[in-house]
Amino acid sequence: MVLKKNVIIGFLGTQLDAGKKRRWRPSIAVTQHGSFPIHRLELLYDHNFSRLAHRVKAEIEEASPATEVLLQQVDLRDPWDFQEVYGALLDFAQDYGFDEDREDYFVHLTTGTHVAQICWFLLTESRHIPAKLVQTSPPRAGEDDVSGSYSIVDLDLSRYDALQQRFDLISEEYNALLKSGIKTKSKAFNELIERIELVSINSDAPLLLLGDTGTGKSELAQRIYELKLQRRRVKGRLVHVNCATLKGERAMSSLFGHRRGAMGNGNSDRRGLLREADGGVLFLDEINELGLDEQAMILHAVETGRFLPVGSDHEITSRFQLIAGSNQNLGKLVAEGKFRPDLYARLNLWTFHLPSLPERREDIEPNIEYELNRCEKLLGTRVGFNADAYTRYLGFATSPATLWPGNFRDLGASIQRLCTLAPRARITLSLVEQEIETLEQHWASAMSDPDEQLLASIMGNQLSSLDPFDKVQLAYVIRTCKQSTSLSEAGRTLFATSRKTKTSKNDADRLRKYLDKFDLSWGLLSEQR
Repeated sequence: MVLKKNVIIGFLGTQLDAGKKRRWRPSIAVTQHGSFPIHRLELLYDHNFSRLAHRVKAEIEEASPATEVLLQQVDLRDPWDFQEVYGALLDFAQDYGFDEDREDYFVHLTTGTHVAQICWFLLTESRHIPAKLVQTSPPRAGEDDVSGSYSIVDLDLSRYDALQQRFDLISEEYNALLKSGIKTKSKAFNELIERIELVSINSDAPLLLLGDTGTGKSELAQRIYELKLQRRRVKGRLVHVNCATLKGERAMSSLFGHRRGAMGNGNSDRRGLLREADGGVLFLDEINELGLDEQAMILHAVETGRFLPVGSDHEITSRFQLIAGSNQNLGKLVAEGKFRPDLYARLNLWTFHLPSLPERREDIEPNIEYELNRCEKLLGTRVGFNADAYTRYLGFATSPATLWPGNFRDLGASIQRLCTLAPRARITLSLVEQEIETLEQHWASAMSDPDEQLLASIMGNQLSSLDPFDKVQLAYVIRTCKQSTSLSEAGRTLFATSRKTKTSKNDADRLRKYLDKFDLSWGLLSEQR
């Protein structure tokens, strides 16, 4: 086991470290406690005291050769100005590369002004600086130990309400991050985001995001991860998994990895997505699509931080935070035996229901502006509405008669089409009328096309990636499978003509390979008969 290094961060004491009043000098003394070895001292100083800082550095390195001293110049015009000191220390913290796996951090409170002490406390309490607070004291009269004493302390500075404004501003920044910078007007949605913010920065427990397709679960999961990264609750990456694409034997291998040869071939080891998420966030979108066996292993991994790769006798460690997403009622699936109650109980600690676009019509206008900005980045040109075109489009978009079945995904696609087709970067009234007609035809077709409905019920979001030709053929294959009692029977029906010209009549294998192209399996289709 590798022991962590102790790192002290503190101000140069312009009076105490100069030794003008007593021989005890706190920045030097803090490095001389045998029971508290200091491997590095980050000494913050103003340029006016550069000579003293270098003298203290030299004396520490002579008296404590094992301590490395790094001088950090932080200039303050007024060290008693709350805003200036807090801002300077916040900038220092954001630029500093904290490595908590290898180092333990301590903030030295003894040196610096009282304002600096308050700011140190606030920054450590909010984990902008992942450190403990250390107070040092001079030796008592008659004591031989010139280093004095030290203690880990906590300060109650709640009465300093003036600095709360700075925290409110930071909270607003986090809130805006979760909303992608969109100035939403829905009271219910804003309250939801505030609650998600509090949970994200204070808890590592799993989060469950529920909502219809297109309500923004994936985007919100990305923002939650970014917030956790800023607050140093995670250090690893975000691994996004669409569980609807994990079917059959490949699901276990994709999630948990496998040992060489475990999948019936000579392929090399596979790490698995859970291992890729180590130290970060695992987002399991459409988690209800996982089989019961995969659900059990996910639960074990969340609770213990360990899982067993396919074909392995030894568990792998991976510590990650889980965000799960679903457009289904998991409680209903539990009652139907399609979702594990123990996993649902684990996920249900923090459940957030994302409202649909029709439930947030007051947020359509700011989202139109957001989509216009996204299209500007995508197309490299700023596109705007003519006045009459904007009035018509906004009236249509916010009308109670407009259903928006694809929610924000439909809205984003609509604005992108308008921006791409806009002549001279202006969206005209005639273009808006054409787009409204396109949307209405698309929605009517989707709701009346039985093939579209069948494929949507099985493939979910994957459906949008299929060509129209594939949709017709695949729908026919699925219906045949649902009407057959076995894979072989379905294969004989589908390949009745071509099988006559083949010497090998392995129709089941041909059908299995066809379904595999779309991440489907006989087992999945037979379950839904």
